[in-house]
Formats: sequence, C-alpha cells, structure tokens
Amino acid sequence: MPAHRGVDPPTLLAAHGCWYPSADPTGEHVAFICDRAGVPQLWSGPARGTEVHVLDGDPDPVTEVSWSPDGRWIAYTSAPGGGEHTRVLVVRPDGTGRQVLAGAEPGSSAHLGCWTRDGTALAVTVAHPSPVRSEHAGPGHLPSKAEGASPTGGRTRGATSPERDGPALGPARRGGLAAYLIDPDAATAPILLFSEEGAASLRVCDVSADGRFALVRRGPRGGREALVLDIAAGRTSFDLHVADGDPWIGRFSADARTLWLRSDAEREFATLLRVRLDEEGRSRGLFVAAEREGSALDLLSVPDHGRWAVLAWNAHGATELETVGLTPDRTDDAIGPRHHPVLPHEVVTRIAPVERGGLFAALSGSRRRPGIWELDEALVPSRTSWSARDEDAVPPGRPPVRPVPLRCEARDGLVLGGWYYRAPEQDPGRPAPCVIHLHGGPEEQERPVFNPLYHELLGRGLDVFAPDVRGSSGWGRSFVDADLGAGRFAAIDDVADCAAHVVSLGYADPLRLGVMGRSYGGYLTMASLVWHPDLFRAGVAVCGMSDFATFFAGTEPWIAQSAAAKYGHPEHDRELLRSLSPMSRIDQLRAPVLAVHGEHDTNVPPTESEQFVRAARDRSVPARQLTLRNEGHEFLRADNRRLYRRAAADWLERHLRPAP
Repeated sequence: MPAHRGVDPPTLLAAHGCWYPSADPTGEHVAFICDRAGVPQLWSGPARGTEVHVLDGDPDPVTEVSWSPDGRWIAYTSAPGGGEHTRVLVVRPDGTGRQVLAGAEPGSSAHLGCWTRDGTALAVTVAHPSPVRSEHAGPGHLPSKAEGASPTGGRTRGATSPERDGPALGPARRGGLAAYLIDPDAATAPILLFSEEGAASLRVCDVSADGRFALVRRGPRGGREALVLDIAAGRTSFDLHVADGDPWIGRFSADARTLWLRSDAEREFATLLRVRLDEEGRSRGLFVAAEREGSALDLLSVPDHGRWAVLAWNAHGATELETVGLTPDRTDDAIGPRHHPVLPHEVVTRIAPVERGGLFAALSGSRRRPGIWELDEALVPSRTSWSARDEDAVPPGRPPVRPVPLRCEARDGLVLGGWYYRAPEQDPGRPAPCVIHLHGGPEEQERPVFNPLYHELLGRGLDVFAPDVRGSSGWGRSFVDADLGAGRFAAIDDVADCAAHVVSLGYADPLRLGVMGRSYGGYLTMASLVWHPDLFRAGVAVCGMSDFATFFAGTEPWIAQSAAAKYGHPEHDRELLRSLSPMSRIDQLRAPVLAVHGEHDTNVPPTESEQFVRAARDRSVPARQLTLRNEGHEFLRADNRRLYRRAAADWLERHLRPAP
C-alpha cells in the first residue's frame, strides 16, 4: 500500500527546513527530508516543480535518504519513537512497496550504507542486540579491536523473502556491528560483508563498479579507518586513518584502480587523497590531490562515472565549495579544472551530484532556514520552490541576527574561536545579559547556521556567545585532541575563559551570565556550574552526562566503545572519569539549573539528568527537569523543539534579565 495513502493531510508550516537531498538518475526528481508537517519526513517531487508529496507519513522521524542508481527504490533511515534505535526501509518512488530491510528486531538498530553501482543491492549496517551480560564482564567491559573484526565473504543462511519485518540477517555476532548487502527485490540472499564485536562504528561507503571491493569506514571518534575489503575473498587489502565528521569518506574510480579519500592522516586538516590500487585492492601509492592551508575538507561527493568531484571546504566555519575534474589515469598527482560557485548561504551540509552534470546541495545560513538548492551545469544556484523562503525564517518584524566571529585566548594560551550574537535593540555601549552556548560532540563545531534557539533567546533580550572550546573540530587535529584525558579539565576552564573574554570586551554583564549546552555541551554545562560555581547565574543542561560511571553503564555498547576513545576507559581510567564527573563536585553547585532530556534517549540516558536534578534539590538549589515525549538524543518534532526552546528561554530570562 502506498505509504502516503490513508494519512491525514498535514498542517504545513511556512517556516520549515528541507535537507538531505538525493536525486534520481535523471536529476529531474529529488527525495529529501522536510519538517514541513512538524516532524522530519521523507518527501519527493520534481526538482523544478511545486508538487512535492510525503512518501512515508508515519510519525517516526527520518534521518537519511538515498535514491538507488537505477531509480527503482528510495532507501531511508527512520527513528521509531524518536529514539536512538533506527531502522532502514525502502519505498518505490510512487510510494508503493514500502518495507523494512533492517532494524525491526527488538533491540537492534540499522543505518544506511551505499547502493551498489547497478542499484541491485543496498549496504546496511546493523547493531545486533547484545547478549545477556555475564557477571564477570562488569558494566564497563569494552571488547578490544582484536576481539572480533571479521570480514566475511559469502551469503548468509536463513534468508527469507522481504516482509514488513525485513529479511533474516545472520550469522553475525550478537552485541556487535555487521555490514550486509541486501537486495530489496529479494532475488538474492543478503551477503554479510564485515562484522565486528565491540565496534564503535561501521559503514559501507562504496562498492566498486565490478562488485569486487567495498570501502568500509570503521573505528571510534578520533580513530576512524578506511578499509578496502575484497568481498569474495573476505579479507582487507588496505587501511588508512580518515577524518571524523561526515561518514561518506570516499569512492572508487570507475575501474577500481583509484580510491579517492577524505583523510587527515599525518596532517592537521583533512585533504583529498588519491590512492592508487593494484588488481588485488592493495595500495600502490598515496598522493595529496587537493588541500587548503588552514581549511579542512568537510564533504566529498563523486558521481558514479568518476569524472569529477564536489569538495566542500570548512574555512573557520563557513563553506567554500568547488568542483574538480578527476584524472585517475594520470601519472602525476594533479587534478583537473576547478570551479568555485558562489553560494547564497554560509554552510553546505549535504551534496548530491547528478550524473548528467550539476548537483543539489543542502544549504544553511545564519539568517535562513535549511533549504535545498540546485546548481546547474554552470554551477549557478537556484532555490527549489518547496524550500522555505528567506523571509519566513523568523516571525515578521524580527529580522534574523547575523553573528560576528570572535577569537579569544584560554588561560594556557590556546586560541579559541566562536560566534557572538547581539540581541536586537541592545544598547551597544552597555553590557547585556549573555548566555554561553556549548555545542555537542565534543568534535562538533559552532557554525553560522540558523538556530531557532538562539533567536528565541535573542528575542528575550539575551545575547548569545557560542564558542569552540578545545576538542572542537574545524581548527585542526591538534585542537580536536587537546581535550583528551586530563585535557578535559582545561576544556572546562575554556568555558570560563570565554565568559571572561566577552565580559572584558564590554559585551556581557558579569553579573548576568548563563550557560547551556546539549549532549557533550550539556556535560560541559554541568561541569562549568560546579567547577566555576560563582561565575554563572543559571544553567540549562540538555541531554548531558552527569556521571561517567553511570553513563558508560547505561549507554549503547557501540556508543560506549566510541566514548571510551574520547573520554577514557570506564575500567582503566576509572579515577580520571570520576574526577571529571560533575556529580563528584555536586556540593559546589550554586546556580539554578534546568535539565532537558528526551524520554527515549539511549545515547545519554535520562537518568543522567534525573540524578543531577535530584542532587541539586537535595542541596536546596533550584532545579527542574523537562522530559520530552517521543524524543531521543536529538529533538526532532516541531512541537517538542518549540516547548524546549521556550522552557529554556523562560528559565534563563527569569534568572538573567532582572537587573542585579
């Protein structure tokens, strides 16, 4: 039954976002994610028309989209209940034939990989449910890399025809990650490509045109690797460190003798590497094909024909886009002609090239909601008619605020960056109440993109400073690694140093400072409130970790594996993690705190907020928790996002706006 039949017509929002485009083989139609009906859903329609429609009207948020190269299927990832356990589905472009390929089993989670070049199979990564934990393993047991990385060629046993719950997948280890090739038509059984117990991440980024090799990205944050897998032989023939960030790290050339990679191996910033491969998929030399001083390659996209590529460079938060000709058969390390289109927005978040030429790009800017733009063969951008207009970004009469970049120096001399938003009609010569907002990650980066939360705060007369403390991306690999281990104490001090800097500039009132953040930023918020208890007058901690011991015991196993590489091992580094936990200094808390959490968050469980709020109340510190229904670690529903923004702004306005 078509996914869009029997669904009540949604109430469409004028101020909406469109992102994650994927074009059909002709480039005439686009599938994309849009929250026009209040929740991110799968939409599709003509690139140059207005008659777009919902392909899946279920209330589960959609997170990724990929149109098959043969045009017959659209694959996508959805998050049931808004939680962290996702599943992979496919649907026909007309809305028929919808089916779950992976992730339907209770406790499992599935993620999109690439399509094969002919569109007959889709790569899918599945996190299989963990077996019952043995008593001797303990809550902090994390298998090492050696405990079961297993490339596996051949077909799985027990495959069935695809039904609502998808084909049977096996025989991968329970409690690990496994990558499969799945035929949506069920003409062939699923193929198990690679499995790993205790893995932090696993994604199939490309399959060579002849079907011999797969490009796999694996490993924890800060330790990602690209592997070339010989599918038939079941062995890896090449591996190399690759950059964090966007998981789509490379592609094979049409003849599979060249591999294009986005990598920061042995360098500060990610570049475009060309890897020459022999007939067995082994490396015969690495060359830097494109690089920019002080800028990282954020996104790399190569069409199937492999004649050109689209590169998105991160220049201190803003995107510089270019297309380059690829010449894999040349004997030197040069690439072909370069073109640099002028963009109407500051940041590119997704690139979808069209085989015949041109591309679609998801763009976001500080004063515009996310939208999809088409760049024709001459690379002239035009907004798709179904993306929100610039004038719909904020309520009438309230023009969006464009932030200004700020640089400041931490107490140990490290230079930090960030963006300062001045509230409209603020007296330029008078210090204002200011909120220090901390992003997640910690490897994320503060970028000049439209943030409704900031505009809610600005509308209440609160300035916002959004810094990149050490550990953030965009400033080089050394900066990302500067918070490892005991370096996290310095990251906590960075928050205080950023606050002191905006006070010294005369922007912020030292008696009306607030701090807030989400995920790792929520952790930093709690940490800042107990390490610098007299600095901030209020805090809002969103989905933050309050105690590393309880976090590691309660999070997903693949998240724990990745987190251990960043924060410390729950067994080997127990004392360090205890000393870094905000709960270890809860007696120092003075400022009122609001904690916000999604009820289905299994990344950072809601108990992390609950125990912090409970401990604050036990010490007579004003504290409140807001739990959002049908949300996980990311807040994806428009009504919940609105509730969160208003609750956070109410809390901060109450404690910061009145003159001291």
